[in-house]
Amino acid sequence: MPMKELKTENEDFLTLERRILLKNYKLTLDRNLCVGCEICSLACPKEAITVSRVEKKQGEAAVKPLVDVDLQKCHYCGICDVVCPFGAIKVTLNDENLISVVEKESFPLLIRDIEVNASKCKVGCVDCEEACPLDLIKIAVLTPEGKPVENLEALSEAEKEKLKVDVEIRKEFCPCCRLCEIKCPEGAISIRKIFTGALKINREKCPEGCRDCVDICPITGALYVSESDGKVYVDPRFCVYCGACKIVCPVEGALELERTRIYHTVVRSGAWNKALERLTSPLIVTKELKARGAVKALESVERRMGRGKSE
Repeated sequence: MPMKELKTENEDFLTLERRILLKNYKLTLDRNLCVGCEICSLACPKEAITVSRVEKKQGEAAVKPLVDVDLQKCHYCGICDVVCPFGAIKVTLNDENLISVVEKESFPLLIRDIEVNASKCKVGCVDCEEACPLDLIKIAVLTPEGKPVENLEALSEAEKEKLKVDVEIRKEFCPCCRLCEIKCPEGAISIRKIFTGALKINREKCPEGCRDCVDICPITGALYVSESDGKVYVDPRFCVYCGACKIVCPVEGALELERTRIYHTVVRSGAWNKALERLTSPLIVTKELKARGAVKALESVERRMGRGKSE
């Protein structure tokens, strides 16, 4: 059976397929989840993914960048799936989400460190749900038996005291912006960012009245227009350093993005280093290699000490 390749796309999805004998490789990009950032394109080892700025109509808000995948270049390695902070890409083999580079520990997973202590939540509070810019949080009020409460207003205050709150976060799609954590009045949510870094706005280069970066930023409040001077500012508490703003910016150098750390699982291969360099910088790769070497040295010492005790 010869190899068959197929590429289809519509407003909601971009799908690539490659069929070889009994193996069916598929890459699916959900355009509703995709924010048009540069993470997947930088990480792709085959340069199969391109992200391009879409020209907007005069007087209208900016349109998020367009992500495309080259059918001929894609090897279905799954790296784009692994690094997408918004969970917009899925790579499957025979409909199973098995990523070989992860299975072989040659590429890490992003760590979404999200903890919720629902015991701190007050019944009726939905601040975190309303704060989430990607609609990933759902609050449910449950009876002591674990059944959902349909009409909270009909209950007495004594009955309400016995209720408990359930907070559900769709973690696989969460870029860890920390907006819900900071907006939570009870301190019930704790989040560690996946990407840390710095976003610098060179305002002297910004075109007068331009708000393209603010228009397409996926995180509410990460980029905002100051009421005092009308200029664009960044709130580093919420920025996820995805790079979508830099792509839509019409002036080269008006936005400068630097990623200084990526929170990920342990990796035991050099395949990650090239992607890390493209996503951050050679300096960050050097620092991570030194840290990884120190860990290996410590593990070696512990093994030797363990053998010495057993003898």
